[in-house]
Amino acid sequence: MASHPPNFKPALLVIDMQNDFCPPDGSLAVTGGRDIIPFINELISAPKFIVRLATKDWHPPDHVSFASNHPAPDNHPFTSFATVAHPERDGEAYETRLWPVHCVQGTHGAELVEGLDEVDRVIEKGQDRRLEMYSVFYDPFKVSDSGTAKALKDAGVTWVYVVGLAYDYCVKASALDARSEGFEVVVVRDGSKAVDPSEENIKTVEAEFLSQGIHVVSKEDDRVKWLW
Repeated sequence: MASHPPNFKPALLVIDMQNDFCPPDGSLAVTGGRDIIPFINELISAPKFIVRLATKDWHPPDHVSFASNHPAPDNHPFTSFATVAHPERDGEAYETRLWPVHCVQGTHGAELVEGLDEVDRVIEKGQDRRLEMYSVFYDPFKVSDSGTAKALKDAGVTWVYVVGLAYDYCVKASALDARSEGFEVVVVRDGSKAVDPSEENIKTVEAEFLSQGIHVVSKEDDRVKWLW
C-alpha cells in the first residue's frame, strides 16, 4: 500500500444520517440508508482523522423544499419543481425538486439514526425557510454559511472525506463545495446511498465529481487505507 501524501490532514463529513432519510419509516427514506451505518462507524474510528463532523437537515415547518408549502393541487413530492429565488437580490433564481416534509426541527425524524457513533461536532443546516441547503457549507446563493469551511481550514484540514445521505443530493453538494474551497475530496461509494440509484444517475453524479477533481473510491482503495 502506498503511503499517504505529505501534509495529509483529513476530516470526515457524515452527511444527514437521520431517521427521516432511512427505512423503514423515514418520510424521505433512501433505499439501503441504514446499511451503511457499520462502514461509517468504521470510518469514524479511523485514527488519522483530525476532525469528524456530522450534519443534520434542521428545517422549520414552512421550509421552501416541502411540497406541502406550495399551492395544491399542482405540487407533489418528488415529481414537482418550484422556483427558489434569492431572498435579497432580484433576478437570481433556480428550479428545484420538491420533497415530502422531512427533518423538521425537534422531531424524531430529524435526529441522527440510532447506532451511529459519536462525532466531534454536529452541524444543523437548512434552517432558513427561504433557502435550500443541500451542502454542509452553504446554500446555492451563499446567503447562509455554516462556517464549516473556515472551521476546517482553521483546524489545518487538507483532505475531506464525504459519506452519508444522499449520494446524489447532499453528499454531492457537500463534496463539490469542499472541492471549491480548495480541499482534496474523497467520496467513498460504500458509505453512501442515492435517492435515485439507477446506473444512469450514478454515472452522471460521478462524472460531475471527476470533472471537478474529486476522488470517487471504494473502501478498498488506498485513499481509504491511508486513514489507518
